[in-house]
Amino acid sequence: MSVTIKDIAKLAGVSHTTVSRALNDSPLISMETKLRIRAIAQELNYTPNFSAKSLVLDRSYNLGLFFTTLSEGTSAGFFYEAIRGVNTVIRDRYHLIVKGIDDYRSFQAITRKSFDGIVVVSQSRDDQPFIDHAVAAQIPVAVLNREVEDKGILNIMSDEEQGAFQAATYLIDQGHRRIALIEGRKGFKSAQNRKEGFLQAMRQRGITVKNEYLMPGMYDLQSGFISMKQLLELAEPPTAVFCCNDEMALGAIKAITDKGLQVPKDLSVMGFDDTVFSAFVTPALTTVRRPIELIAREGAIRLLTNIEQKEQDHEPVYLKTELIIRDSVRKIN
Repeated sequence: MSVTIKDIAKLAGVSHTTVSRALNDSPLISMETKLRIRAIAQELNYTPNFSAKSLVLDRSYNLGLFFTTLSEGTSAGFFYEAIRGVNTVIRDRYHLIVKGIDDYRSFQAITRKSFDGIVVVSQSRDDQPFIDHAVAAQIPVAVLNREVEDKGILNIMSDEEQGAFQAATYLIDQGHRRIALIEGRKGFKSAQNRKEGFLQAMRQRGITVKNEYLMPGMYDLQSGFISMKQLLELAEPPTAVFCCNDEMALGAIKAITDKGLQVPKDLSVMGFDDTVFSAFVTPALTTVRRPIELIAREGAIRLLTNIEQKEQDHEPVYLKTELIIRDSVRKIN
């Protein structure tokens, strides 16, 4: 038979209301009492009954983590780090429901009763109708990864344009002038920001980028591989390629090695994101660290503060990118 709040209350010599408040970290209960009640709960292996709590407090204890899409353009590393960032914050306090916005034909199921709060990992303006619906339904929302105009929404992102500027500048400083770009998925704000940062650095240094050096990508291994193969067929191939994410960079490295060439001896490759595998491939990937997990964690912390303490903090938060120098870029004369 499962342990209940009343069982804990009996052993602690307090009311079941006090136990409930202590386990929910209510400021009405002293820290000494909280610690005593939590110790008893742990000793009895007590697990919260979310269904019962939902009925009593009129809350679902569901937190939504919605991506613009899960089928195209969301890399495995990006997906994993975003989930890990949110999950490290909520732990066992909420059920985490992960969905793709483009899977919904209508948003009627997205209500205040079904979600206590929603984190949107936004990659495109295509998800704005979903964000608007959630706000209209009075669901607390945090939007990550893309700047939104609504000042009433929590907004956490990184300066991707500056990160791409750093990447291109580093390649130029290493002596490269024939630098190609494998772009991100068309329509994604991150792809636009990264391309603009790259081109800005090239313009600032007076370097013209040939049209044939601007290649399409989809933020996946295959598009990086295909675009790199086409670059290698050019009469004058680039000496370096900046890929708008790490997965495309790995696809590019595969195309280079299949051609019998070596990275970075014959061609330098650079990525973006610094996903979990970037330091463990050969050669280790030079990239730009975008703190995806930190962005997701910060978004979840601020959203839960909004939900549980009713504190409204809607100042946008920008987290810095960082150039990570490893082994996939070499200096040339």
